[in-house]
Amino acid sequence: MIKAVLFDLDGTLLNTNELIYKSFKHTFKEGLGLTPSKSEITAHYGQPLPYTFKMYTENEDKIQSLINRYRKYNEEFHDNMCFPFKGVDTLLEELKNRGIKMGVVTSKRGEMARRGMEIANITKYMDIIVTPECTEKHKPSGEPAIYACNHLGVKPEETIMVGDSHFDLLCGIEAGCKTCGVRYTELDIKRLEELKPDYFIDSPEEILELL
Repeated sequence: MIKAVLFDLDGTLLNTNELIYKSFKHTFKEGLGLTPSKSEITAHYGQPLPYTFKMYTENEDKIQSLINRYRKYNEEFHDNMCFPFKGVDTLLEELKNRGIKMGVVTSKRGEMARRGMEIANITKYMDIIVTPECTEKHKPSGEPAIYACNHLGVKPEETIMVGDSHFDLLCGIEAGCKTCGVRYTELDIKRLEELKPDYFIDSPEEILELL
């Protein structure tokens, strides 16, 4: 029996895809003089920024500079490029009515995660919010999902981890949760299909059918 649902935030509950893409594009161009393809950029969605930029430079000062550049751009345009996907309100309201515990497990910093959730008016539904500040290891490690389950008082096998990135699914798999990929992802859907999640959905509300 499923007792809890854990959601990734950006790209799963919140449509910030264009914001994230433009933030990366700006950072790569201005900070590294690079113009990677959109598919290369979207492949980084779902993991903490230090992990991403370390793939392009080993210089710690440069990595921090790239992170700062990304965050400055992202924060400037965030509030006007952040909104819930259609059906999210209906989904979360019904899950709450059914007594299903809910949490967000995100690679987004706590301050910005809560800011986006407040804009979308979904904070009230969540029993826990897990951000990179909460755990030593981050996605794709299972530690954030295990942390959430422990605080919710549920077993991983009683929990579904929902996400638009292979990092989300790997997190759920390692934690022992059931996993659900979203087909409205901006990432290459094959990356998700290769992991053989327990479920796929085409819209947020379809989660209700899984329960």
